[in-house]
Amino acid sequence: MAEADKEFVENVVKAIVDHPDDVKTKRSVDEMGVLIELSVHPEDMGKIIGKEGRTAKSIRTLLRVLGAKNNARVNLKIIEPEGGREVKVPETEEKDEKTSKLEEGQVTEVV
Repeated sequence: MAEADKEFVENVVKAIVDHPDDVKTKRSVDEMGVLIELSVHPEDMGKIIGKEGRTAKSIRTLLRVLGAKNNARVNLKIIEPEGGREVKVPETEEKDEKTSKLEEGQVTEVV
């Protein structure tokens, strides 16, 4: 039953995303508990995170319940795809919306 948490995440996430074949999970155990790392297709990141992070929070809550049942602390880490996320940068003079890579400390409107 040690892999039940990993299988749970895979099943739930595959049911949500558009690219279920790209869902990958990695399970590791250390002194802090169980860590499940989740990576998905870049187009599916929004579906996994959800509005204001609600979907990700819900998955984490269910994992905590599953972990409590097995006396384990289970955490979920969502791996962001390489290249970061693209955001719309508001232009003051131009009305065209452009995309650029999000840099640390840069304030922009995330779409």
